[in-house]
Amino acid sequence: VIMTPADADEARCMLTTGFQHDGPSAVRYPRGSASGKPPRTELTAVDFGKAELCRKGSKLALLVFGTLLSSARKIADQLDASLYNMRFVKPLDEQAIMSAADDHDLLVTIEENALAGGAGSAVNEWLAANGRHTEILNLGFPDTYAGQGTQAEMLSEWGLDTETMLKTIQDRLADTKSSNCQ
Repeated sequence: VIMTPADADEARCMLTTGFQHDGPSAVRYPRGSASGKPPRTELTAVDFGKAELCRKGSKLALLVFGTLLSSARKIADQLDASLYNMRFVKPLDEQAIMSAADDHDLLVTIEENALAGGAGSAVNEWLAANGRHTEILNLGFPDTYAGQGTQAEMLSEWGLDTETMLKTIQDRLADTKSSNCQ
């Protein structure tokens, strides 16, 4: 089991989920990601293996694994996109992926992790294995050695700051529209 919390409160809940799970589990949470909002005091588990639909939109779905959820929320509001807090890399919420693929023209996976072998890659594999031919864009780290810098500097360098992600998604949407007209 691999979980990717969006914030410190969800990390605490996922630690509880992992403790209650009968088997190995991991919580992937990058340094410096606390939102400042204090976590709840009670030990509450999340629904095992289930994503959370945070916003219903049209044509575009953002599938977010981890702490970039707040940035993705801003993008979803600007582009009228559906927003999923995926929460689990393993097991994937196949129902959420299927629903997103059925209802949207473009899926965008967003993760603060390497793209090669990451959550977006797992979504791609699931879509291919299930015969879903949905346009997909994966946003994450390149498969290279990471330099040094603050979290904000590294996200910017990798194109995972809000402004760059928005532009990348808008460019893909424009490409998708122009290729559909031919």
